[in-house]
Amino acid sequence: MAGGKMKKDKQKGPRAPSNHYQGGVTFHKSKGQHILKNPLLVDAIVQKAGIKPTDTILEIGPGTGNLTKKLLEAGKMVIAVELDPRMVLELQRRFQGTPFSNRLKVIQGDVLKTDLPYFDVCVANIPYQISSPLTFKLLFHQPGFRCAIIMFQREFAMRLVAQPGDNLYCRLSVNTQFYARVSHLLKVGKNNFRPPPKVDSSVVRIEPRKPRPEVNHKEWDGFIRICFIRKNKTLGSIFKQKNVLSLLEKNYKTLQALQGSQNVSLSGNDDMEISRLGDESMEMDDGMDDDMDMECDEAEGEGEVSEFKNKVISVLKEGKFEEQRASKLSQESFLTLLSMFNKAGIHFS
Repeated sequence: MAGGKMKKDKQKGPRAPSNHYQGGVTFHKSKGQHILKNPLLVDAIVQKAGIKPTDTILEIGPGTGNLTKKLLEAGKMVIAVELDPRMVLELQRRFQGTPFSNRLKVIQGDVLKTDLPYFDVCVANIPYQISSPLTFKLLFHQPGFRCAIIMFQREFAMRLVAQPGDNLYCRLSVNTQFYARVSHLLKVGKNNFRPPPKVDSSVVRIEPRKPRPEVNHKEWDGFIRICFIRKNKTLGSIFKQKNVLSLLEKNYKTLQALQGSQNVSLSGNDDMEISRLGDESMEMDDGMDDDMDMECDEAEGEGEVSEFKNKVISVLKEGKFEEQRASKLSQESFLTLLSMFNKAGIHFS
C-alpha cells in the first residue's frame, strides 16, 4: 500500500518540473525559451558589455527579467523587446513599484519586424533560429550603436568568429566580419539555462565598423555568394560554371548598354536587402560548402560565351586567384578581387 502510494506520488512529480518554471511562467523549448539561471553568468555578461551609467540598453528576449535587473542597475534605461505576452506581463509585475519601473520600457512584438529605437548597447539571449537575420538587422541598424553582446548557439558563434583556413569559415564569417569586429567572449554550458537547451552556447561581442565599409552592398553580397558556392573548390573552377558565367555576362551586357548614358558607381551607399545577407541558416551553411542552385558543369562552346569566359578567367589569372579557394581568402583578398572584376566591367548585382 505504502509502496503504491510512493509510486503514485512519483508519477505526479513530472507534471510540474521546477526547471521549466519561474515566477509561475512555463517556458517553451519549441519557442527557443531558455532562461539564464546562473547569476554569475548574468554578472559576467553585464561586465563584458561595458555598460556606462548614461547608456540606453536594448535587451532582446528578456524573459522573466533576471538579466534585465542587472542591466537596469548598470545603465540609464533598458528597452526590452519580448514576443511572448506572458513574459511581458511577468516583467511588468516584477518591476512595478520599484525604482526601476520608470527606466524600463517593454515592447511586445517580433524583434525582426520591430522598428528598433536608438540604443547604445544591445544585450540579447535569443531563440537560436533567428540568429542570422537578427545579426544583420543589428549590423544595418541606424543610427549606429557601440556594441552588441549576444548569446548564440555555440557552432553559429564559432562561424561568426572563424578565420580564413578554419573549418567553420564561411560566407557568414566573411559578411559579418566585413561589417563588424567580432570576438568570442564566453562559452556557456547548457546547464546554465532553464530549461536546458540541447547544445552549448557562446557569448559573442559584435562592434559595427565605423565608418561603414564604402562598398555597394548588393555588389559585395552577390560576389561573396558566388565565391562560396563551393568554398573548397578553386575560384577558377567556380567562375567557369555555366550559370555563373551566364549571370555575369547578363550583368556585363546590361551595364555596357548603360555606359553611354550614365556613369555607374560601384562605391555607392545603396541600402542592402538584409534578407539576402541574413538568410544563411545553420542548415544552409554547414561549414563545408554553401548549397546553391548552381550547376557544376563548366561552360562550353564558342563565340561570345567563350570570349566572356576568357575575360573572367584573365582577371583571376592576373590577380593570381585562379587556384585560390574562398575558404582561405581574407577580407582584403576578396576586396581586391572584387575591385579587379569591377574594373574589367564584370559586376555581381
